[in-house]
Amino acid sequence: MTAITDLALDQKSRVLSLSLDDGQTIELSCEYLRVHSPSAEVRGHGPGQEVLQLNKENVNITAIEPVGNYAVRLVFSDGHDTGLYAWDFLVELAEKKDENWQHYLARLEEAGYQRTLN
Repeated sequence: MTAITDLALDQKSRVLSLSLDDGQTIELSCEYLRVHSPSAEVRGHGPGQEVLQLNKENVNITAIEPVGNYAVRLVFSDGHDTGLYAWDFLVELAEKKDENWQHYLARLEEAGYQRTLN
């Protein structure tokens, strides 16, 4: 299984870079990480209870806090800080980035929401 060897946050571009043990570096936007938070606030408490996240285009990560040896807590500029991003979950988000992003954009369109970037 692929493992993360380093995290680097570029707050100006709002991108978290994951360095993987296979030499790859994968960039994940703060918006992507925020709208795919593993928290109950976003995922709900079971299948079908997911909550579509709106107005997250310009969200940033303000802190990255280690949680033991298995995860990080990402603190976002909108106050969200309840999701624990396990290393395996971050790798999964990286591997499914394109698929997840297209699904998110489709859900926004269904909801009649237009993304706006500052």
